[in-house]
Amino acid sequence: MCGIAGIISSFDRKETLKKMLELQRHRGPDNTGDYIDRGYAFLGHNRLSIIDLSDAANQPFSDNSSRYHLTFNGEIYNYKELKAEIGSKYIFRTNSDTEVLLASFIIYGKKCLEKLNGMFSFAIWDTKEKSLFAARDRFGVKPFYYSEAAEEFYFASEIKAIRSIKWARPNEKVWVNYFCFGSYGAPSETFYEDIAQLPAGYFIEYKNSNLDIKKWYDFPERIKNLSDNYSTSQIKEKYLELLIDSVRLRFRADVQVGFNISGGVDSSLLLSLVNDYRSNKKIRAFTFYTGDERYDELPWVEEMIKQTGNPLEKVQLRVDEVPKYAKLLSDLQEEPFGGIPTIAYSKIFEKAQQLNIKVLMDGQGMDEQWAGYDYYTSQSEQVIQGAGKDSSFKTNVLNKDFISYARKPEYSAPFESRLKNVQYRDLFYTKLPRALRFNDRISMAFSTELREPFLDYRLVELAFSLGDNYKIQGGTHKYLLREIIKEFIPDKISEAPKRALQTPQREWLGNELTDFVNESLAQLERSDFQSWFDHDLIQKEWRQYKNGKKNNSFFLWQWINTSLIASSTH
Repeated sequence: MCGIAGIISSFDRKETLKKMLELQRHRGPDNTGDYIDRGYAFLGHNRLSIIDLSDAANQPFSDNSSRYHLTFNGEIYNYKELKAEIGSKYIFRTNSDTEVLLASFIIYGKKCLEKLNGMFSFAIWDTKEKSLFAARDRFGVKPFYYSEAAEEFYFASEIKAIRSIKWARPNEKVWVNYFCFGSYGAPSETFYEDIAQLPAGYFIEYKNSNLDIKKWYDFPERIKNLSDNYSTSQIKEKYLELLIDSVRLRFRADVQVGFNISGGVDSSLLLSLVNDYRSNKKIRAFTFYTGDERYDELPWVEEMIKQTGNPLEKVQLRVDEVPKYAKLLSDLQEEPFGGIPTIAYSKIFEKAQQLNIKVLMDGQGMDEQWAGYDYYTSQSEQVIQGAGKDSSFKTNVLNKDFISYARKPEYSAPFESRLKNVQYRDLFYTKLPRALRFNDRISMAFSTELREPFLDYRLVELAFSLGDNYKIQGGTHKYLLREIIKEFIPDKISEAPKRALQTPQREWLGNELTDFVNESLAQLERSDFQSWFDHDLIQKEWRQYKNGKKNNSFFLWQWINTSLIASSTH
């Protein structure tokens, strides 16, 4: 897990690259390196050392001929198998997955992407062809931002690195859809004009100032080509086999590994699988709590841990800490993020960093592949989990000129099943992309790598491809998964309904944090974004909220978060 940056330019951009890397240093504090093909390319890298801790694995990494130069963010979990497959076709000089990735590209070309099981964004400069090849993993776990200007091409792991080169206006069409529909932009968009992101499962080829973007991972096509002739028992056996293998692969690291746990089904399963794999050593678990028994899952977590004996780090978010962390994360995210639950989650990574644990696992991805969210059984088009019946948005406070840009997002629906189409939306457009972005930024803020065993593409494809009745049956979500995991976790957990990850956000904002809200709203009115809103109507909504209308706080968080981001854009 690292930071990458690069500039393709005929000008001398060495100092510019240095500035980009300094802004991303939190992503990889162990080493900062660069490669310069003067007059053509400037590649940079911030390293967080996880596999092969030696200096020989530092990046940018060059092949034995010095023709190809790689800057890579992520992990190739099946690198040992790929290295064995490559065999004598390439002479390896390190034990790193970085070199295996570069060797795979040299031998297989762009087809190497199909062989990779991992999370990645990377760029390879070819000094002979004077061309750049860059790619992003199947689900977009690792970020890749880019921009073009005056025959130059810039890319980086974080938006701020590109914004340090060129000023970027807010993308008002993305912002207004966020306020009206909870959309965080299309797969290629950011909240800034002229700064794009490479969509998940796509690659870039850049040569002679020409940019070519192509899809390499066609998920609907993959699903349609999967066999559906398996019996229920065969599905259970196959899924469990893949699940165990996914955990095994994600334990590959030359540093300490821990894991995050909540009181839900997915975390409980991860706890069981982790302990099965490392039965001789109890891996450290992390969980957050706020001290509010209405929301905290600590009792469920402690009950599970009592049975397994794992060391448990209980990390508390106090209400008085929220303003500081909200500002810190807004500066790092640079785009809207998910509220106080995201802040609470970030404290886990801070604690892990203090304990020198560089890798954490979590249970992200099960709900999207197995239809775990409550709205999957309704006709609702809701994209905000746990919002209830009240609207998450207050479009009445938006300026008429600004709201005229709003367009309700439309999502591809390539499947005959409505359920599959909603799952597809969540996997590639809404739930998963925003969760992965939030989690990448908060883990990297504290120089910690986050791994998601349940997002192994083999698992996602198999579960997604199953008929609706395997996912929801008799009102039970994740039906077959619950059947599969019964041997691993107690019935009272395996049969428990999905709970949204929550904190006392609604109560805190309306009570202990009223000064923080007041300051944020005042700051919003002074910001460059102030013309988007009718601030008298914002104050009216705020008064109603304080007077007891607290069923939903998402819109209030939107205004606070926007205020904090506006203050960090200068």
